[in-house]
Amino acid sequence: MARSPLSVVGQNIAIIGPGRLGQALGRLLAEAGFPIRLVAARRLSAARRAARFIGSGHPVGLNSPELPRASVIFITTSDAAVAPVAERLAALSDDWSGRVVLHTSGSLPASVLAPFKKRGAAIGSLHPFQTIPSPAAGVQNLRNGYWAIEGDPEALRLAKRVVKALGGVAFLIPAANRVLYHAAAFVVCPTIVTLMDWSARLLARSKVPHKVIRPMLYRFVAETIKNFADFGGPKSLTGPAARGDWPVLRRHLAELHREFPDTVPLYKELVRAMIRLAGKRAPRGLL
Repeated sequence: MARSPLSVVGQNIAIIGPGRLGQALGRLLAEAGFPIRLVAARRLSAARRAARFIGSGHPVGLNSPELPRASVIFITTSDAAVAPVAERLAALSDDWSGRVVLHTSGSLPASVLAPFKKRGAAIGSLHPFQTIPSPAAGVQNLRNGYWAIEGDPEALRLAKRVVKALGGVAFLIPAANRVLYHAAAFVVCPTIVTLMDWSARLLARSKVPHKVIRPMLYRFVAETIKNFADFGGPKSLTGPAARGDWPVLRRHLAELHREFPDTVPLYKELVRAMIRLAGKRAPRGLL
């Protein structure tokens, strides 16, 4: 009988596709006592850089004969690369029994790793609900975070063990709900960045000193996020749309038409969403 990966997880872990997430996760795993033995990438130079950042792991290519010897594999590539990488790696051996393979995609189900499952591996997914702009930032952001998990029972046990070691919280997301779950992350994280950049441009045009803009927005948005966490959406919503101050919104629209006409459609859609959240009804012709 093959040994469970849970009993040998400290002996042979491979990180595949070590980008920002893979490097951050690998380093945290190593710090938590999970020695990383292999770091694999399409380009050996990328694998070497990642191994240096992680602090352990032998850099190899994606065709390395060492990979099937790993007891646990984390595929941390982009979403688009998960399926082809899984197909390529699984073909390196006819027997993956006794191994666990986890991917870190938010939008894909564990079943994308079917080539491994057909050869005996337990498969699953482990996705952090977090932004990772760089490997170093990821090391900070992934601690004490929230992780969506899904997959075979043995893969789930391993995923929960990893999340616990990182001080995080694991929660199950059914395979059928993965895309909606990922969309939820998409509409808040990059959207906030996009809106803050838009606000920064408006503030700059308003002659707010450049050195003030970003720290001022940081404090403003951080307090808004805290309000949402404490009170929920409707009670945290402030501003003219929430209180039905239609003349202010009309002045906004007039000024945006003059200064930033390309942003008017987005502004209108956002105001419509705010009005719905506030339970208001805008006067005819406003939007």
